Amino acid sequence: MSYSVIKGASYILVHAPDMVLHNGTTQTTEKTLNPNSEYLKELPKHLRSYEDAVNYLPNQVYIGNHKPSELKNIEFPWYDKLEKDAKRVGKFGEIMPEDEFIGLMKIVDVFDLVKLEKEFSNDVKSKLTSHPLIRDELVAKLKEGEDIESIEKAINEQQAEAIMYNDRIVGCVKRAHDVDVNLSAHVMFENLVSKASASLAAIHLLDKNNIAPEEIDYVLECSEEACGDMNQRGGGNFAKSIAEIANLVNATGADLRGFCAAPTHTIINAASLVKAGTFKNVMVVAGGSTAKLGMNGKDHVKKGIPVLEDVVGGFAVLISQNDGVSPILRNDLIGKHTVGTGSSPQAVITSLVTEPLDRGNLKITDIDKYSVEMQNPDITKPAGAGDVPTANYKMIAALGVKRGELERTQLNDFIVEHGMEGWAPTQGHIPSGVPYIGFARDEIMSGEINRAMIVGKGSLFLGRMTNLFDGVSILIEKNEGLVEESKGVSEVEVRNLVAEAMREFAAHLLKD
Repeated sequence: MSYSVIKGASYILVHAPDMVLHNGTTQTTEKTLNPNSEYLKELPKHLRSYEDAVNYLPNQVYIGNHKPSELKNIEFPWYDKLEKDAKRVGKFGEIMPEDEFIGLMKIVDVFDLVKLEKEFSNDVKSKLTSHPLIRDELVAKLKEGEDIESIEKAINEQQAEAIMYNDRIVGCVKRAHDVDVNLSAHVMFENLVSKASASLAAIHLLDKNNIAPEEIDYVLECSEEACGDMNQRGGGNFAKSIAEIANLVNATGADLRGFCAAPTHTIINAASLVKAGTFKNVMVVAGGSTAKLGMNGKDHVKKGIPVLEDVVGGFAVLISQNDGVSPILRNDLIGKHTVGTGSSPQAVITSLVTEPLDRGNLKITDIDKYSVEMQNPDITKPAGAGDVPTANYKMIAALGVKRGELERTQLNDFIVEHGMEGWAPTQGHIPSGVPYIGFARDEIMSGEINRAMIVGKGSLFLGRMTNLFDGVSILIEKNEGLVEESKGVSEVEVRNLVAEAMREFAAHLLKD
């Protein structure tokens, strides 16, 4: 069986403190319900500088400058133990500052909805001109800019959404329709952030893995935003719009939605499409969410720590035909939380982990690394949500004990050896399994590990359509090299074989 492979991955972050203040749902809701709250007064004092966000070790792990295992060597919590002179660019991507990202929002806007103030636009244009991955024709879309008076008029009189930087207005996003709430300035702002961050991840995927844009056949986008209008509010298509920005001239694509589990669903779909021969190279990509910026900000401010949910995340993964080298995706060993699975922790882990392992005659301990919900505990523990990855590993280990594959005394060792510390921002789909894919590829190819399992889980009840839980998983394995599959004999070959046999038989008769 010729499986599809993981040819590369990219991961990007955008430091966005002003978007925390003005676009995060926790903050915008507080402004509506309690505009004079102590939280809103205290919040600006808890926002990190760009330098602090870059020097923060979990962010450096996310872009590939450090391995997840290094987090175990740093005393927890991590927010007060910053690196010195950490790099903006990593093996997998970059951490982009907010002003440059605002410029990128303007670049990806093809309906002239983003208006930037003249001085700000010129300043950002000079910075993005120096960016090695932003093509000249993209930078050219940053035109002269607008007078601040016209921008303020659009905000005050035309329901435009303000774009803030250093707590001052530097632009706006206009509404795309007078009455359609799906094209309101607020929604357009969210969607443009998602598109811009996904486009940045796509561009990094091509660059970091030496992939020509024209080689990509298909794009699957799996963020948590949905673009459309009043007649098809989630119709899409983010995927093709991102392909346009990344210059994927031979690609088409579509969006796939599944809340937090969507990336793993999408990896499975991409692996199947490639294995079936439908496409040769499928890019899976997702941008981040402004709504979830500062989501746990109240708890962080209350505990006197920085608001750590100040970055927008993005990622991209390339799934390709088997090259005999890259790690394979075992799309015959898929875990799935079905309608009838149930919601108990044991039922969930059984459906996602042990059922696919049983089909492959594997034990829980045969998987070197499990990548589950890799939320950063620096964010979740102060908010009372605990250490999410560790909780998942404990459940897997407990099931291993029940199955007789682990001794009870080996529980903690299993968590250390087969688990990881969480490092991803809490943007729903961003931490759900996929942050480890880039590392998994490297570690399998270097011989450090042989197998990893990517587990994505989601909360379908958020859409108010069902109370069901969701989850899927897929196994990644070392590539044993290309094995030529047995070929059938063609009709011409059959005729030739028959003719040869008849000649031999006739020669035999003549001898007799």
